[in-house]
Amino acid sequence: MSDTLPSSSQFPHAPGVMSAKVRAFDWAGHPLGPTEGWPLALRIVLDFMLASHFPKCLVWGPERTVFYNDAYRPLLGDKPDPLGRPFQEMWHETWEEVRPMAERAEAGEATFLQDKFFVVQRNGYPEHTWFTFCFSPLRDERGAVGGWAVTVIETTQTHVAQQQLRAAASSLEHQVALRTADRDRLWALSDALMIVSRFDGVIVAANPGWTQALGWGELETVGRHVRAFVFEGDTTALDAEGNLLRTVAQRRQVHMRFLRRDGQVRTIAWSVVAADGFLHAVGRDETEELQRSEQLSEAQERLRQGQKMEAIGQLTGGIAHDFNNMLQGIVLPLQLMQRRLQQGRGQEVQGYIEAALASARRAASLTQRLLAFSRRQPLDVRPTDVAAMLQGLETMLRSSCSENVELVIDAQPEGLWPVRTDMHQLENAVLNLAINARDAMPGGGTLRLAVCNETVGGGHDMARGRSGMAAGDYVRLSVADTGTGMSADVIERAFDPFFTTKPIGLGTGLGLSMIYGYMRQTGGAVEIESREGGGTTVHLYLPRSEQQAQEEPPPALSPQPQARRRDSVLVVEDDNTVRALVVELLHDMGFQVMQAASGAEAMALLSGALQYDLLITDVGLPGPNGRQVADFARERLPAIRVLLMTGYAERASMGDGLLGAAMELIVKPFDAPAFVHKVQQIMQHEG
Repeated sequence: MSDTLPSSSQFPHAPGVMSAKVRAFDWAGHPLGPTEGWPLALRIVLDFMLASHFPKCLVWGPERTVFYNDAYRPLLGDKPDPLGRPFQEMWHETWEEVRPMAERAEAGEATFLQDKFFVVQRNGYPEHTWFTFCFSPLRDERGAVGGWAVTVIETTQTHVAQQQLRAAASSLEHQVALRTADRDRLWALSDALMIVSRFDGVIVAANPGWTQALGWGELETVGRHVRAFVFEGDTTALDAEGNLLRTVAQRRQVHMRFLRRDGQVRTIAWSVVAADGFLHAVGRDETEELQRSEQLSEAQERLRQGQKMEAIGQLTGGIAHDFNNMLQGIVLPLQLMQRRLQQGRGQEVQGYIEAALASARRAASLTQRLLAFSRRQPLDVRPTDVAAMLQGLETMLRSSCSENVELVIDAQPEGLWPVRTDMHQLENAVLNLAINARDAMPGGGTLRLAVCNETVGGGHDMARGRSGMAAGDYVRLSVADTGTGMSADVIERAFDPFFTTKPIGLGTGLGLSMIYGYMRQTGGAVEIESREGGGTTVHLYLPRSEQQAQEEPPPALSPQPQARRRDSVLVVEDDNTVRALVVELLHDMGFQVMQAASGAEAMALLSGALQYDLLITDVGLPGPNGRQVADFARERLPAIRVLLMTGYAERASMGDGLLGAAMELIVKPFDAPAFVHKVQQIMQHEG
């Protein structure tokens, strides 16, 4: 008889995935040992089970080692593969209920159970299930029980279907009417929308308030899924809320858009309760309230815009005196230059040119500081040597001080960290503070500028009137005077725009507020230490840079036109004067130049047969803006380089997305040498 049984080398020979897994399993290290030593009864039953198309599980030995066939595997869901493991680990959540049947089988007694209820964990959540199964003992060659087999059928779907049929037979509508008999009047007369649905979302009842609000009659509503009435954009939220109510939550507050019968979209605020096997929902149409809220928001926005316009009026009035003086310093030199040229005295023009340029630079500095205050100015932040900056500024500082003010600069470059900042804005800030200090010492005194490294911890106790500062490494630049000092009230208001203690006409009240804006914009901070009669010290905290400052020689403009180049440039600028001067500079550099006055005109030129190596465009253009023109140019000519010009860029535009690959930025007003130097840098770059 044994000759008819499969040999150990063939065992098991039944086809299927599980048969292959049994053959591949490392039984040598298992308590059962290699298959060659298994009992004959185990091998026969195992081979029979693996070949069966009926869900079966075989358990053998004192460790209750599990074997199962391909038909049994779907019952396990996402459970870990139990092959070779104890049965009680496979169904650990039901073991206490199954243990008596397993022990009876091990005692030689078979068990049959029909539609047995279990809560199982096989798909990541507790699941209500029903099973019909038979436990049968398995005996070895000596007649002793060596294990047991389980033949199983899952009857969950059948059981649920029977429950649904019984529920349908008892009339859902009748049950709802009985359970809500004491609420019939509220149901019929309330203006609120009321519906009752099954947990699967099918509506079983709707009150007249539903029909009045949405126009759908009761016959059109009952029997349909709630999704049929929900605005398409909110169906995902509907499904999510339904899952919560079915599994976790007993009550939910939901805002969702519904469709009226005439196509209008209405926003309904729902209170939904899961009770008595149904979902009970009471809703209120809040569409008009939301519209009124939006109208109120729009009115508030118009008010804020009006306040902005009022602030602009204050701004223009506050700086008119300073700006008019600067304009005067430009207009008079130009008129004198014109007169001297008419008189044939051209040799005297150079002095007037220098005077006009100096006033123009002061005006440009004022506008840049204003933009820094409003956080709209795109700063040129780079590694900077503070000691070298102060050394270059010393002459101007001494000329700004009175004869009775002693200037002391304590800035040793050895060991001083480089900082990340805009050097020109820093120069303006130091000059502004020095002038304030001079004015605070009408009788003379000492103005001291000191620089040192400082590591700021999280608990840094900053002085009054300070801006916020994160922990980290900084270079502290202190500007101290021995003047009149400030009261506590003045310190608290020192950074407010237009606040000044100087007489009318001697200050705009924007100096410290501009410094505050610039420091915050570059990641630094500013603080004030002062007391009445005891002088004032203003500390500027400049964030440390990991890169060393690079010395750049000031660009110079060659007096001679350069040789003609093969490169071609497209200049886009809506200001005729600026465009003409930029074109003239490029001609002097030897470029072939085309020009356009708008974004649309530029795109038309870019769409033609001409090829351009460089695009120079203003950011703010009529029609498509400069960045859009640049993107269009990059699509047509991937190798083209781009230089964006701007007086200022809106804060929303100055994020990381303003400059793309092979794009540079230059801020107006710019010097001719700076413009030429920037263009040369771009055209020498091969990336």
